[in-house]
Amino acid sequence: MLEHHTDILIIGGGVGGVAAALSALRLGRRVILTEETDWLGGQLTSQAVPPDEGVWIEEVGCTASYRAFREGVRAYYRQHYPLRPESRNEVHLNPGAGTVSRLCHEPRVALAVLEAMLAPYRANRQLDVLLDTRPISVGMNGDRVEAVTVEHVPSGERTVLTAPYVLDATETGELLDLGGVESVIGAEGQAETGEPHALSEADPLNQQAISWCFALDHLEGEDHTIDRPAGYSFWRGYQADFWPGKQLSWTLCHPITHRAVFRDLFGNPDETPHGGDLWHFRRIFARRHYPEGRYPSDITLVNWPQIDYWLGPILGVDEAERQKHLDGARDLSLSLLYWMQTEAPRHDGRGEGYPGLRLRGDVTGTRDGLAKAIYVRESRRIRAEFTVLEQMVGVEARGELRGAEAFADTVGIGQYRIDLHPSTRGRNYVDIASWPFQIPLGALIPLRVENLLPAAKNLGVTHITNGCYRLHPVEWNIGEAAGALAAHALNTGTTPRAVRNTPGLLADFQRLISQDLGFELHWPEAQRLTPSPGF
Repeated sequence: MLEHHTDILIIGGGVGGVAAALSALRLGRRVILTEETDWLGGQLTSQAVPPDEGVWIEEVGCTASYRAFREGVRAYYRQHYPLRPESRNEVHLNPGAGTVSRLCHEPRVALAVLEAMLAPYRANRQLDVLLDTRPISVGMNGDRVEAVTVEHVPSGERTVLTAPYVLDATETGELLDLGGVESVIGAEGQAETGEPHALSEADPLNQQAISWCFALDHLEGEDHTIDRPAGYSFWRGYQADFWPGKQLSWTLCHPITHRAVFRDLFGNPDETPHGGDLWHFRRIFARRHYPEGRYPSDITLVNWPQIDYWLGPILGVDEAERQKHLDGARDLSLSLLYWMQTEAPRHDGRGEGYPGLRLRGDVTGTRDGLAKAIYVRESRRIRAEFTVLEQMVGVEARGELRGAEAFADTVGIGQYRIDLHPSTRGRNYVDIASWPFQIPLGALIPLRVENLLPAAKNLGVTHITNGCYRLHPVEWNIGEAAGALAAHALNTGTTPRAVRNTPGLLADFQRLISQDLGFELHWPEAQRLTPSPGF
């Protein structure tokens, strides 16, 4: 069996994993980064999800490296695409002109920019990237991770990886499970957290819906109808008791009021934030940016309520059950597409179906047309020295207190509503206002284990506060902070726990990440006291 040693081992090459690698590399450490798919980037690439970001993202609310990524995406389009002059000159170019984000773009572009950011460190092998590689076991020695065994999936070849510090940047906190690191899944109960929106009793199998996203274009007059999915009859008739319409319909549920909302494919091309029809909602390529006739269609990314799969969880169940639900999510996504192609009421009154809808597997990098990986909103979460509760960030929960709780050990900031999708136990949306918040270092320090850090959505938050700590720029900040913390501990001969709990060491670390790495640790007063807007 092969063996490799490095300074910092990062398992999981998603948003947090890439950001963790960048900060550790910038601080001079050697890194091995593994990724289960053949694309780095997670939510941005293999899951094909355009970035969900705060309303002030162009001015404030992210680290310098995340801002460099965003500008890299725009520069890529300006350099390589035949943009019309007026589009090329837009300071805040939105390549897809989608309404969900100020930077809707194609997954392959995100991949190209991320690879370019990492390229200088790969040239001299300061960074080694192992793609198509998943963790299969974690060797523990008391309170320390001793080794992680990984498997190259196509070949079955196994390698033992060792490092003084190991970061779990997997999408579902896999190392926490494999290493027996204290963690939690699903929903905590009010007796534990006291959160107003927590369940009355804890339920580990109450987890947010997963979604298998896909990209589409539309060629009117052509027929790109897929084969009828195996489960289409079931999904065509299915309606959850908490949902106002059938799963395959244009009747959606308002995330705050839970009332029925009509939102069809093309009927209302309103491009205001969260407005309009579904086509414009997560559009990732807008042909209006290009000369007339250059491209036959926009491209949109389907991550809509109709493909939220909530029939069962994928954490805390055996492998057969997990695979059943992953397969079910794929079948639901394909069933929605087939329904739209064959039976969906058209916006123009011309009968039913849009057979010109075409899967764009070339955009997602797959043969079947779906994203490479499932979009998972909720991970295992470490039992941390400090856990962020709803009472610290939620507007309603804080009552007369204005602004989120201030954390002396802040290592970043974020902004988004507490946004939980329907759950595997039949709970509808939980979508409530939150204050712009900070990321406390204590949420990155496990209760017991000394050399493992969370670097994605697996930090010390709850089922409720995960709803605002799970978005792209926040996950990036979490990962980048974890990478910097591990590198700083090695560079100074201290430990992450000591950094958090020793005022002088904490001040040194905060100075490092703010001055040298460009982290934003505090919100400007105007934004700090402005709640996140509603849907």
